[in-house]
Amino acid sequence: MKHTLGATVGRGIMAGVGGTVVMTAFQKLIEMPITGREDSYDPAVLAEKLLPVHPRDDGARMRLNYAAHFTLGAMWGAAYGLVAYAGLRGPRAVAVTFGAVYTSDLVLTTALGLAKPWTWSRQDIAIDVVDKFVHVAATGVLFDQAVGRDNAS
Repeated sequence: MKHTLGATVGRGIMAGVGGTVVMTAFQKLIEMPITGREDSYDPAVLAEKLLPVHPRDDGARMRLNYAAHFTLGAMWGAAYGLVAYAGLRGPRAVAVTFGAVYTSDLVLTTALGLAKPWTWSRQDIAIDVVDKFVHVAATGVLFDQAVGRDNAS
């Protein structure tokens, strides 16, 4: 039985939150120890730019960062849900979702003056692409194998 668009996007949101957990674990346990990169507060910076929120201390900033991090992951999951609703699954759905959301992420953060991707090192680009690809791939697996599997097109 095919679910409604809203139900499919909702399932994508759930998978996106799970994908964020996987990406965060990947970052903390694999990527950051290899690259030596420190924690990023870019999600908090984005939230502060778009919303009237200004954390008063480091603890509040960390909470805002995680809230924004998981919200962005849920939004990427919603995009996967839209792609799944259109009938794509597996690697094709991951590729389409990644292409759309990664491109829009770069455009948005550049337009807001939060990023200048053309100044990034090759390592910075690789970290950004790999971390976000891990998110979309994990979201796809979670959606296709768990939360969305009875929504076959």
